[in-house]
Formats: sequence, C-alpha cells, structure tokens
Amino acid sequence: MIGKRMQDAMNEQIKHELESAYLYLSMVAYLNAEGLDGMAAWMTVQTQEEIAHAMRFFSHINERSGRVELLPLAQPKKEWASPLEAFKAAYAHEQFISGTIDDLVKVAEEENDNPAKIMLQWFVSEQVEEEDSTRKVVELLERIGDSGHGLVMVDRELGARPAAAPSSEGEAA
Repeated sequence: MIGKRMQDAMNEQIKHELESAYLYLSMVAYLNAEGLDGMAAWMTVQTQEEIAHAMRFFSHINERSGRVELLPLAQPKKEWASPLEAFKAAYAHEQFISGTIDDLVKVAEEENDNPAKIMLQWFVSEQVEEEDSTRKVVELLERIGDSGHGLVMVDRELGARPAAAPSSEGEAA
C-alpha cells in the first residue's frame, strides 16, 4: 500500500505532468497559427508523452491501493514572441519538472518506499532525455537567428519526429 505522503506527492506530480501536456498543447496552437506545422507536430508528440507520464503515476497509485485525486490545472500561456521563446519556455519547464521528480525521489527515500524509488528511476532518466531534446532545439533556433530559410529547415526537421509509441504494460511512452 502506498503511504499518504507519497500518494499526495504523486497526485501533485500528475497535475504537473498534465500541466506540461496543457502547456505543450497551447504551444501546438501557437505554432500552428504561425504556420510552423513541423514544430507543432513536435510539440504534439511532446504533449502525448506528458499524458503518458501522468498515466504512469496514475497507474502506480492505483496499483498500490492508493487514491488518485485530480487537482486543478493552471491555465497555460498562449502566446510567445517567437518559436525560440516557446522552446525556451519548454526547456525551462522541463527543468522545473526535473526538480519535481528529484523532490519525489527524496520523499521516496525518506519514506523508504522501494516501489516508488524503482518507478521514479525511469523518470530521472527520462528527464535527462527531455531536457536534452528541448535544449537542442533551443540551440538550433538560436543558431539560425532571424533566418527565414533556417526556420523553414528546422520546422521541416522537427516535423519528422516520430509519434510517441503506445506504452506496454509496465513501460512508459
């Protein structure tokens, strides 16, 4: 059975993961409105991954006879000055999520919650990947600056990102 402190912390993490999805979906709308369908497609995949992350916490709580409580979500920002600013915001958000995962690991250690510690190790690794992928897009957009041709090329490249694979039982997308 999951302890109350861990259950509450994971319910808060579900909220953070769903807010991530909500933020990235807002970025999809912004990028579509800017005619950057490739970047919007990249963010759509990101949105799907965040929903899968939330569901991983959801399942963990349920599997341990806990109670999922869905908390209110904050309204996401809907406009950015540029695609670069949107991706900088995504990168900063991934850094925030890494911090919340680190906080969960601390709770799991303090509570001696071995099942949570094992499950959270996947998220620790995942956040390294999440930060790396958004940081690389930021660096690429910074490199091209105001080049319209460069923006078109980056948009095309990001649009080639494969969709998130559906997760199997016990695996995350």
